[in-house]
Amino acid sequence: MEDKKERIAKVIARAGLCSRREAERWIEAGRVTINGTVLTTPAVTVGPDDTVTVDSEPLPTAEKTRLFLYNKPLGLITTARDEKGRPTVFDNLPQGLPRVISVGRLDINSEGLLLLTNDGELARYLELPATGWKRRYRVRVHGRPDQKKLDRLKNGLRIENIKYGPIEAAIDQEKQTGANCWLMVTLREGKNREVRKVMEHLDLPVNRLIRVSYGPFALSNLPEGAAKEISKKIMRDQLPDFFK
Repeated sequence: MEDKKERIAKVIARAGLCSRREAERWIEAGRVTINGTVLTTPAVTVGPDDTVTVDSEPLPTAEKTRLFLYNKPLGLITTARDEKGRPTVFDNLPQGLPRVISVGRLDINSEGLLLLTNDGELARYLELPATGWKRRYRVRVHGRPDQKKLDRLKNGLRIENIKYGPIEAAIDQEKQTGANCWLMVTLREGKNREVRKVMEHLDLPVNRLIRVSYGPFALSNLPEGAAKEISKKIMRDQLPDFFK
């Protein structure tokens, strides 16, 4: 913890246990104490002399911020625990990684680039729409898309009272195989299952979805299931506002 007092949820996130939003839920569930007193609200600040526990365990000392690229395979849930007992990303990470959380999620049927960090505050920062980073996906759809219709997605659209922002979608003319076609799709918000829902709305059901980049970070030739750490210098170059 820093010498100055900080909001308790931020301190928990900095320790790498979870995101700030998740920390607030833990507090509301009575899982967090300060100096032996169970918290009932996240509207509390703590300093270096306060003792914080989560689930009766002392809060880990915050480590230096680290960021990893991970090539998520199909069939893994992006969550720490799954009620149905399905395999999770965090059960299948390469050995040697610290305790990490994900920046956003990829659903069980999606694959490709997932950012992982040991700093919940960094995860929150990278997820914010205000950060403005583009997410790019290679998307295989069933059907024959019309580029003119795809171009209309640049204006955004509404599906079942959910507003989706501008989306760029381009047909890969060299990747049409049988009844399927590959697209390159770029968006900034990344709402839950956004690509799948938008393509379904266009009668183009998705049968494969691979995230290939998130902001300046690209999947490149990272092997499936492998992780690669981003250097401190690159992090500072790409995230000057976060590290200032």
